[in-house]
Amino acid sequence: MGRLRDKLTGTAYPRSGVAPAPAAEVRAALLAVNGPSKRFVVRDGTPKEGADLVAECEFPALDVVLKTRMRLDPLANEVRVLEERWGPTPEGSGRQYGRGPADRVYRQWEFKQGADGRRHKVEAFRFDTRDMRNPLQKVVLGRGWTWRGALFKL
Repeated sequence: MGRLRDKLTGTAYPRSGVAPAPAAEVRAALLAVNGPSKRFVVRDGTPKEGADLVAECEFPALDVVLKTRMRLDPLANEVRVLEERWGPTPEGSGRQYGRGPADRVYRQWEFKQGADGRRHKVEAFRFDTRDMRNPLQKVVLGRGWTWRGALFKL
């Protein structure tokens, strides 16, 4: 049951032989993921969010909000993670909420005139949820900590 649960929650373990770093170093490294080339922001969590750190991004043109709440557990050397997303329903009638490690790609298309004079559908915007999860997960696993996915509560 453990492996199935890990797959459903998106849990990942560090390579064997990697010594766990102190919690302060893991926290600093997660905050350092921020940068001008990133489409998301990592910040301190609020008491209402119930997390130590939160990574979030918002795309108003697509009506999509992604939020990853993280709680550091220094005794177990793991970061508990709850991934949440709000986006349009498939039929476009409203918004839907989802949580867990769903790999989704959000795209926006536009028509442009090509060299042959015909209109072509061109991808104008693309964001993959893994573009937010992978850099955070890489930091955690590289410091010898476990990335423990959660579905209901941190």
